[in-house]
Amino acid sequence: MISSASSTADTPRAHLTNAAALECLRDLDTSLYEECLSLGFGGSKINNFRYCETMAGEEYARNLAWGNGKRKSDYELVSPCHYMDFPQNLLEPLLVKWATTRGWSMRFDTRLVSFTEEVGDNGKGEDDSKRNITATVMDQFTGLEYTIRTRYMFGADGGRSTIAKQLDLPFTTLPGGGFAYNILLRADIAHLMQHREGNLHMCMRLEKDYPFITTARMVKPWYEWMFVVLPKGPTAPIPKRSTDEWKEIVQDLIGDKSVDVKILNVSGWAINETSADVISKGNVFCLGDAVHRHPPTLGLGSNTCIQDSFNLSWKIYLVLSGLADPSLLSTYNSERQPVGEHLVKESNEILRKHAGVWGALGVQPYGASEAERKRAREVLKENSQEGKERRKVLMDSVRTMHRETHGLGTAMAQLYSSPAIYPHDELEPFQPGIQETQDPAQYYEPSTYPGRRLPHVWLGTNIPSAPRSTLDVAGKGKFALFTGIGGEGWGVAAETIKKDLGVDITMVNVGIGLEWEDVYLDWDEKRGVEEDGCVLVRPDYFVAWRAQSSGDEVARLTRVMCSVLGLAESESAKYDRSDIEGRE
Repeated sequence: MISSASSTADTPRAHLTNAAALECLRDLDTSLYEECLSLGFGGSKINNFRYCETMAGEEYARNLAWGNGKRKSDYELVSPCHYMDFPQNLLEPLLVKWATTRGWSMRFDTRLVSFTEEVGDNGKGEDDSKRNITATVMDQFTGLEYTIRTRYMFGADGGRSTIAKQLDLPFTTLPGGGFAYNILLRADIAHLMQHREGNLHMCMRLEKDYPFITTARMVKPWYEWMFVVLPKGPTAPIPKRSTDEWKEIVQDLIGDKSVDVKILNVSGWAINETSADVISKGNVFCLGDAVHRHPPTLGLGSNTCIQDSFNLSWKIYLVLSGLADPSLLSTYNSERQPVGEHLVKESNEILRKHAGVWGALGVQPYGASEAERKRAREVLKENSQEGKERRKVLMDSVRTMHRETHGLGTAMAQLYSSPAIYPHDELEPFQPGIQETQDPAQYYEPSTYPGRRLPHVWLGTNIPSAPRSTLDVAGKGKFALFTGIGGEGWGVAAETIKKDLGVDITMVNVGIGLEWEDVYLDWDEKRGVEEDGCVLVRPDYFVAWRAQSSGDEVARLTRVMCSVLGLAESESAKYDRSDIEGRE
């Protein structure tokens, strides 16, 4: 791993870590996941998204957020993990420590200069697995340039990605939303937070003619904060200011002159609406902000990057091990590119909806007169038809913002479609449940339909023991095959796959008298197949295939696994370990 920066992130930047991303870290290492829990904040500290005049002043509206309030059970039913405020400057060192203690080399102050992708020994360019990449990098401390030869390269190098530029990836870019600032500061306002708990507080400051609206974001309760300054519109000017000027503005937004404010860092950033139409070429794969750039609304940026890598890692492992055809790697683009594209659109749409709340509250365009600003504030409280209509608009706008604060569907309701998914035995196309159909941004209703996430269900044993999630008994770099009473033949099929293809499949037997008990009968409701059927789950927790019932298990599972791994179906009957060794 190389980074042109001199260290891991020195400011909080990304901060909301959702259940889907935490599931990836939980799968990687239980101790890593537990350390994440010890460093992040959840529960009451993040339970509100507020609209207020100042931190000390009156409140106009609030939304319960991130799985708190009446939506709590919805979140608890879909994952063993819960949303956390876990900023990037705490997460990154943890990941670097985990990787470097397991054999990875990490070089900071090292910049990628350029790279070339060569055709392998066959000289024909017919087999991507034969390609090699030569990267020229420079040690920024000494100025020394050297080369690294590698089979694959991964570009998680941010919004100004060198790798995406050299690959000449095609991007769709819509007009930007202006320029914003992050102001990292220390200000102990614990005395103000009783009855105001939450990690996001949008300070409207209607009395001032600021060209911006500011979101006060909790970093460490309740003494470290990031004030995110967003323009009132794409053309609203936010000129550079000195540290003292920002300090004066922050003190005004806090609304309590007795609070001491110390500015730690000020950084500017462009509000982008940009996504790559293709996120990989050859043996080079791009992730995160390198291929999807958007405002921090929804809080899904780093979460999506983590899930990009989780999707890609098991595929790389199987191809490097000679257990899958290199064509499997093309499914990274077909599965993850639509996710990033949707995130970019939805994040910017949410920002535009925030502007609707601002208008309903009486926020005036920059340059409005004091009389106009005063009148806009008064109307909201008036016993008049105009006041009644304005309050209705405000309440509707605030309710609409649940699309962000409880965007469970946007976060978790992906449906993959690629050759690494086998839906061909399904009688009907996928149809989400009633709630998800009506509001796909807010609701996610788990199912085992191929291409969807494995539903989280708590399993137990007939002699009661600590419950285990279906996610905990699957994953860990292996395929998993869920079945029940009468599904013994699937175990035989899994052993055949191990012998013939060399791929491990974890058997998960759920039913009375079997290894796992369906304690609350939730698996019975969600499995979507008969007891003797099966559900095949990929190492990244996405369902690859399901069979309604048993019968001809070896042939069916072999056909599906060959399809998912990119092996020709005609080879499925004759493919064995000697073939793999020959390929290697």
